[in-house]
Amino acid sequence: MDLALLRTFVTVYRAGSFTRAAALLGLSQPAVTSQIRTLERQLGKPLFLRHARGVTPTTIGDELAYKAAPHLDALMEIAECRPDDESSPATLHLAGPPEFTAERALPALAELTGDGRRRLALRVSFGTPDEVLEGLAAGRHDLAISTARPRGAPFTATALCDEEHVLVAAPRWAKHLDPDALRLKGAPVLRDLPVVDVHESLPFVSRYWASVFDARPAAPGTVVVPDLRAVLACATAGAGLAVLPRYLCAPALDQGAVVALHDPVVPPLRTYFLVVRTGTLARPPVARAHEWLLRAAAGWC
Repeated sequence: MDLALLRTFVTVYRAGSFTRAAALLGLSQPAVTSQIRTLERQLGKPLFLRHARGVTPTTIGDELAYKAAPHLDALMEIAECRPDDESSPATLHLAGPPEFTAERALPALAELTGDGRRRLALRVSFGTPDEVLEGLAAGRHDLAISTARPRGAPFTATALCDEEHVLVAAPRWAKHLDPDALRLKGAPVLRDLPVVDVHESLPFVSRYWASVFDARPAAPGTVVVPDLRAVLACATAGAGLAVLPRYLCAPALDQGAVVALHDPVVPPLRTYFLVVRTGTLARPPVARAHEWLLRAAAGWC
């Protein structure tokens, strides 16, 4: 079986599209389509189901990718290795949410960027879970951090850590609230307070309200800004209440810049996952970063 055909197959399998695979391989879409048809003729079985937005693998395609992808990745690692240029660090393309990646992942990986002959060069992208996973599937990233656990054979996901969400506000808002009333009556006690969140849909506040109060927020956001660090800054300045990850707002809580308004018995949690394309953990740079982040995350809880 021609290795070039297998490489094209694995690229299409991971990208989920002939068009995206063609861009990754530097080929035309007709050339990719022709190679996949040739491989399907050789095997006598279809590898993909075609549809308007791309392709999905058949069970035969899943089986072939499971068997072939790790070996192709290992061969690519050997082909890309330069024994005569050990001074050049391997490059790892990492993607994830901006706040968590900046505050947690990058400091944890910093030691690897200066680790002698084993050091990594990092290239980092920020994005939503959909954007991050799409880029990973298309080959633009090597390792992704996502709050959505992907399903399906193209990805391998490992739970990294949980983050606790905290309802906070500046002290001037907190002093007007009765903690006992909030505990007994729930969300209605907060209906007149302004709200700060990252999107018009109030994803953090809505998740907290549903989990803790079994209710929906009564008012739209007063300030909407697409970065949790900016949300914290606004809450600290008195713009309104906010729901934030504890790791992000812990210093402000310790300093009294914001106050936790509620202490539920079971606080809302969100899980982060480390995601790779299936088989790529065989590549040393990906494996090192993956292991390093898992090790660091053990101390984040």
